[in-house]
Amino acid sequence: MNQKIIIYQVFPRLFGNKNSTRKPNGTLEENGVGKMADLDMTRLRRIHDMGFTHIWFTGVIRHATTTDYTKYGIPRQHPSIVKGLAGSPYAITDYYDIDPDLATDVEKRMEEFEQLVDRTHRLGMKVIIDFVPNHVARQYKSICRPKDVEDLGEGDDVNKHFSPQNNFYYCPGLNFISPVKCKGDISPYEELPAKCTGNDRFDNTPGINDWYETVKLNYGVDYCNMGGRSEHFDPIPSTWSKMTDILLFWASKGVDGFRCDMAEMVPPQFWLHAIRIVQARYPHINFIGEVYDTALYRTYIKVGFNYLYDKVGMYDCIRDIICGRRPASSITYYWQSVDDIKEKMLYFLENHDEQRIASNEFCNDAWKAIPGMIVSALMLKNPVMIYSGQEFGEPGMDTEGFSGKDGRTTIFDYWYLDKLYRGYFDRRRISGDEKALQLKYQQILRIANREKAVYEGDFFDLMYVNPQTWKFNPRYQYAFLRKYEDEVLLVVANFFHERVYVGVVIPEHAFNILGIPEGEFSATDLLTGETMPVKLEIDGTINMDLLPHSGRVYKFNTKMKDNKYILNDHNKEEFPPAHTAEHLLNQLMGRMFGCERSCEAHIERKKSKMSFVLDRKPDRKQEKEIEEQMNELIKADLPVTYEYFDKDNLPEEFDPDRLPENCSQTIQLVRIGDFDLCPCIGKHVRSTSQIGRFELLGTNWNQEKLTYRIRFKVIP
Repeated sequence: MNQKIIIYQVFPRLFGNKNSTRKPNGTLEENGVGKMADLDMTRLRRIHDMGFTHIWFTGVIRHATTTDYTKYGIPRQHPSIVKGLAGSPYAITDYYDIDPDLATDVEKRMEEFEQLVDRTHRLGMKVIIDFVPNHVARQYKSICRPKDVEDLGEGDDVNKHFSPQNNFYYCPGLNFISPVKCKGDISPYEELPAKCTGNDRFDNTPGINDWYETVKLNYGVDYCNMGGRSEHFDPIPSTWSKMTDILLFWASKGVDGFRCDMAEMVPPQFWLHAIRIVQARYPHINFIGEVYDTALYRTYIKVGFNYLYDKVGMYDCIRDIICGRRPASSITYYWQSVDDIKEKMLYFLENHDEQRIASNEFCNDAWKAIPGMIVSALMLKNPVMIYSGQEFGEPGMDTEGFSGKDGRTTIFDYWYLDKLYRGYFDRRRISGDEKALQLKYQQILRIANREKAVYEGDFFDLMYVNPQTWKFNPRYQYAFLRKYEDEVLLVVANFFHERVYVGVVIPEHAFNILGIPEGEFSATDLLTGETMPVKLEIDGTINMDLLPHSGRVYKFNTKMKDNKYILNDHNKEEFPPAHTAEHLLNQLMGRMFGCERSCEAHIERKKSKMSFVLDRKPDRKQEKEIEEQMNELIKADLPVTYEYFDKDNLPEEFDPDRLPENCSQTIQLVRIGDFDLCPCIGKHVRSTSQIGRFELLGTNWNQEKLTYRIRFKVIP
């Protein structure tokens, strides 16, 4: 592994929706819907630049809905067995089809999905989709299955409650009775015999709180025989083969992983069978299991799952810490309880099932979760996941329709999320607080997938030697070390609502286990860029201050003996917007014309000029493109961050030949998104949108020297 897996969960139905009507129980025509095409290269690039390695596209397989697509040959579902007008993405109506809501051209919906996969891959990210193995919609019927594939339920003996070769369970002789009554002149839904319900209801009368819109799939387990439960796996049940074929179908479409819904409701023996077959043909594919029974964790890892939800462990723990119900020291117990499989646990603070952090039902303030995010992302090598909108503080406090005001973002209704839309489609309206929160998430995620100490390094929990003292309070602070070769991270999270001054003890055991030498080193907080000298000694204390709901990620290299960072002398006082524009223009010119960075530059507040050595003079069309692309980069709101390295241990992506001859031992690299990386010690804006507007004032061409001078100004 050369990167930590960082997953961005996106619900395309909501993500790109531009219609702000927000009518409760509104139809698609009234409230609008997002499309796969909304996840274009601009939006995907912004997701990638946040630090994400994978995107989980939720709800892309066709599922039950009340919206009428019969003119495209798509069967319509009865409204009494659909939750909400848009429908649940976990009530699948055709495993081989794409949800028509998400298509710009319904008849080309699969092609549009393939294009989305291709766009995602071109930006270096991997694609995850849902695999819903436990249940299907009541009116499941595949119209897109390959010709040689038998549909689910086809050939079932409906006169038997259970048969090992049936795909469903039945209630022979009994009609299904929906807990939802039809309104108006709609005829009642008819299903005879009734199929048994997805949440293991084996009668014909599920309640309103059951998964009444779904039908339980039969994997050869008789839940209602005289012994209580019996397994019939030889010969291999029909459902096993059909569901494995579905996995192979999506793998052939370029999917890189499956988030397997309610995996624990399907017998482990099936997973062993299916995962082996899929990974034999597609070894790169990961399986992520939604498993809540901690006693079954190791069982599902053993049968092939790469990762499991750690909801009832770490999620519940960190949520309670954020809300003041548990001490921060509780974190130690939860990673230790899965110590042998801790790198297989998927951490998250939000997903489509859970309440939003900023909701009244959680903690009513997205910033309170930042220390929890620091711990979740940086503590171990395991994956971490973010739900779209989390990084902007989406509160989930709308009354959308079927989904009431419960602190969750609806998965059943057509809806518009203002914060999410502003964050990706109308950044001029994004608030300062939303932008700051997104940048904080970006900092944390980039540390997670760029620091080898995080994605490859060792971990040492410091809580056992830091009991409650006047310098440390384990109820509110959590501290640990990460180390890779000579690089060490000291991470301290503060869950308290006030600024605190703490002292963190580093025990002898940490020195021995991690191989850390004693001595004095320079440390830089990767979250703020602040530096301080660190004296490492056995059982010594490192002192620091922590802002409310924040943390420190101090990085130091045990080969660097400087007492402080000494950077090159720099007497110039730059105008940060223009100076940042200089970085962008240098990189842009190199990409457009293959030239080196500027041979001469004068950057000033009122106007600036830069000269480049080119093989020919650019034409007017190219000059216009320079200005347009500069303003596109500014509009993209790329973050500007700082990283510190010893000049003998620079990141692989940076060419050391670009360093000046008289550079100091410690190098400050300025990173602008994933667009530019350059050594510089000047002042810059925090993100490119703060540059303002780039205006090209004029150009000059020197044919003798082959130099091209650009005169420009920035208007913040």
